[in-house]
Amino acid sequence: MGEFVRLETKDGIGTIRLERPPMNALNTQVQEELRAAAAAATADPEVRAVILYGGEKVFAAGADIKQMAEMSYVDMVDRAPNLSTALGAIARIPKPVVAAITGYALGGGCELALACDWRVVAEDAKLGQPEIKLGIIPGAGGTQRLARLVGPARAKDLIMSGRMVDAQEALRIGLADRVAPAAEVYDTAVALITPYLTGPAQALRAAKLAVDGGLDMDLNSGLAWETQLFAALFATDDRREGMVAFVEKRKPDFTGR
Repeated sequence: MGEFVRLETKDGIGTIRLERPPMNALNTQVQEELRAAAAAATADPEVRAVILYGGEKVFAAGADIKQMAEMSYVDMVDRAPNLSTALGAIARIPKPVVAAITGYALGGGCELALACDWRVVAEDAKLGQPEIKLGIIPGAGGTQRLARLVGPARAKDLIMSGRMVDAQEALRIGLADRVAPAAEVYDTAVALITPYLTGPAQALRAAKLAVDGGLDMDLNSGLAWETQLFAALFATDDRREGMVAFVEKRKPDFTGR
């Protein structure tokens, strides 16, 4: 698909692979190629779930600091929204998405992982938001998604100290969902996501929209949003198939329609 990012599809899983050696730094080109890959994964009906993978050595060690070092305030005012929305495109993929993390997920790399639904982390991986050490803060969702995931106090600790956490701490605080040996990270991500491949695609989409959208609403608005999505599923073939299969005591055959 792109020079540094490509989408591979096999058995219902779309793997978005980052390949910008040596550290998969997220320069402007990589950001835009991630946006394009997210759009392709969203549009392809053969992709039922997505794995974001940086390879066996490193997930993504942050933004391209050499590129950013020469940018002024005016430059970044123009560029920052594109950086945020490029990673936001991953978050908006209406299908289950898991990050398979080896090596480092730092700065923008950690923010990219936060844009996924789940994170499988190698035993020797390091995660963190070290931007404070450069005199800045995370600018692609880190302050918002991290706080929603691990709570504001822990998010402030990580963001304001810039320290890295290992896999076990990431698991303990909720930043990681699975920990595996580095050589098994991708396969563990496949195992995590496989149950969703034969699920009702429209209901899975609605579940993700309900949870993610509800986090930005007060409770009453979130409940109304949930009700709307719930009712809409009664227009799908899979809703009928699921209920008929339940009554007939058989396994449903979902088609994604």
